[in-house]
Order: sequence, then structure tokens, then C-alpha cells
Amino acid sequence: MLAERLRELRKTKGLTQLQLAQQIGVSASAIGMYEQGRREPDHETLGRLCSFFHVSSDFFLGANTPAQQKDLNEIIESVREAILKQEGLMFNGILVEPADSEKIINAIKLGISFVLGQKNE
Repeated sequence: MLAERLRELRKTKGLTQLQLAQQIGVSASAIGMYEQGRREPDHETLGRLCSFFHVSSDFFLGANTPAQQKDLNEIIESVREAILKQEGLMFNGILVEPADSEKIINAIKLGISFVLGQKNE
């Protein structure tokens, strides 16, 4: 659970493993091992990850995965498909480039993770 969630949050923020490692004070190889599930962060490092991503430790450990999350993920996937199919999509008068569509979806996911993480702290 931690591996997948850490990787998703890091990618959503557009960070490399090295950049995240520098932000929280560990090696890039440690981040890689966490994301591969080959190693677990110690309590202090987990706390720094939680602070950096504004989520609870329960979020990383999977203890607060609500049953509704599957439904929300399905809705997000439907929105993703709709956005990717649209041509000439605009936001506040700004044309959304096709390459930015995935970034928009990732931002939505990060926002949801942030809100749920804050609610469970």
C-alpha cells in the first residue's frame, strides 16, 4: 500500500525520486526501495513523508481506505476519459493542451489525497 501511494503522490507532484529524497532528507535509493516495496521507512521518515505530502500515516499504511474510494476512482477515470476525448478544451479562457490533460487528472487525484489526508489527521 505504501509503495503505490508514495509513487502516485510523488509523480502527481512531478518529482523525481532524487528530488523527493532531497526534500525529506533521505537517499534516492531509499525512495526507490520504498516505492518497490523492498523497504519500509522508519517512523521519523514516515512522518516527514506525511508532512511533505500533507497526508496522515494511515493514508500511507492503508488503514483509512474508505469503501467509497473505488467509486471515486471510477468517477475520476470517467472524467479522465472525457477530458482526453475533448478537442479544444478550455479552462478560464485558456486552451488546455493535450499534453496537459494527464497533469490535470493527476492534480485532481492529488487534491483528493490532500483533502482525505487532512480529514484523517
